[in-house]
Amino acid sequence: IMTEENLEEWLHELRVEHRDLDDMIQMLETQPAADRMQIQRLKKRKLKLKDTISRVESKLIPDLGA
Repeated sequence: IMTEENLEEWLHELRVEHRDLDDMIQMLETQPAADRMQIQRLKKRKLKLKDTISRVESKLIPDLGA
């Protein structure tokens, strides 16, 4: 089982990767001969990361209904 500290570290790594993907996508989209398939794959990966980030964040937020 992951500790809160492990989750926070992982969350940080996920956010960095998400930001890096965003930067890479923006850079690729400015190139005239951009590989659309590569951009689509990166966008898909970024979306999966966002979902994972949301799940990890929800684990770190205490259940207010409890």
